Amino acid sequence: MLKRLRIKFIAVIMGIVTVLFIVMFGLVLHLTMQNMERESIQMMRALAFRPPASAPVRRTDDMPESIRMPFFTVNISEDGELTSFGGEYYGLTDNETLQKLVDAVDESRRETGILPEYELRYVKADNARVKAIVFADISSEKAMIRGLVRNAVIIGLIGYAVFFAISLLLSKWVTKPVERTWNEQKQFIADASHELKTPLTVIMTNAEMLSDKSYTDKDRDGFTKNILSTSKRMRGLVESLLELARLDNNKSAVKLSTVELSRLINDCILPFEPLFYENDMELSADIDEGLTVEGDRDKLRQVMNILLDNALKYSDPADNVTVRLKRQSASCLLSVSGLGAPLSKKECQDIFKRFYRVDKARNDGQSYGLGLSIAESIVSEHNGKIWAESENGRNTFFVSLKAL
Repeated sequence: MLKRLRIKFIAVIMGIVTVLFIVMFGLVLHLTMQNMERESIQMMRALAFRPPASAPVRRTDDMPESIRMPFFTVNISEDGELTSFGGEYYGLTDNETLQKLVDAVDESRRETGILPEYELRYVKADNARVKAIVFADISSEKAMIRGLVRNAVIIGLIGYAVFFAISLLLSKWVTKPVERTWNEQKQFIADASHELKTPLTVIMTNAEMLSDKSYTDKDRDGFTKNILSTSKRMRGLVESLLELARLDNNKSAVKLSTVELSRLINDCILPFEPLFYENDMELSADIDEGLTVEGDRDKLRQVMNILLDNALKYSDPADNVTVRLKRQSASCLLSVSGLGAPLSKKECQDIFKRFYRVDKARNDGQSYGLGLSIAESIVSEHNGKIWAESENGRNTFFVSLKAL
């Protein structure tokens, strides 16, 4: 898929470059031809009815014989007599040749035009007594246009090669986020399948044992309880996956309002105090009063519950878990700190990945490694920042939100 995406990206880039080159070089060629034609016609109109030079053009030893005057004029008197001056084209003393040129011009019935077979441009001019036709050789113009086209093709090919190389590099750079997302999606599907496979296996095994008549009613009651508890855990996993999917697709609406964060955190701490007490742990708080933020109350409560639940599960027994909320400049900084297995810098980053668990040996089957991922998504929705630090055996999770 990524290879096809890169090919499509390169094809689009080269298609755009092709259109740009055609438009640019087409305009340059068209404007150049128009300017050359306009200047030539202006010069030819200026030469009409101008009296011939008194002396012929002198040639020097350095001037090739092939060089000729670019313009010449043919005057037609009232009685049809042809006289020419101003150039050395086609044997201008040959009245038969001049008559052919004049006849070709008369057939066109246009004031200006081109005689392709003679490579001449003409301009008609009339006064009361004499009709004049000014001719100009366009072979030099054609040679210039051919040179321009040749240069345009060379520049275009070089530009094509340069843009193709650039598009190759850009395709790799542009598709890196897609590749990372694709790999994360594949890993997510594999991890979700693994996490769902275990409870499903437990349910199927207990269901098969439940249908076996050799087991007693007490055993069957135990199988039923296993199925129910495993189903509840699996439902929790599915709900977490759906929550992540909604957050990823921005389908979980954020109800923004002014939230007194200090009171919200105090409210979140109260139901956790008995749980910490049952585990011989102490939960203390150092919260500045009156701190408010703009956000979704329910979602911010969910973030706090995730951090407290994480501290409850992974902090050392008989530890003092501390919750702090302080104002720092224009932000509110929330921290949840407790003793636990030291985290490396890499683990402090990886811990927010989906299904990532540092201490799998302590997993009781209730955690699937999705809580911190959900918390990170919610904080990102609020344009905040969440991160973890580990120092002197204490692991601290920080959440920074813009204060009002």
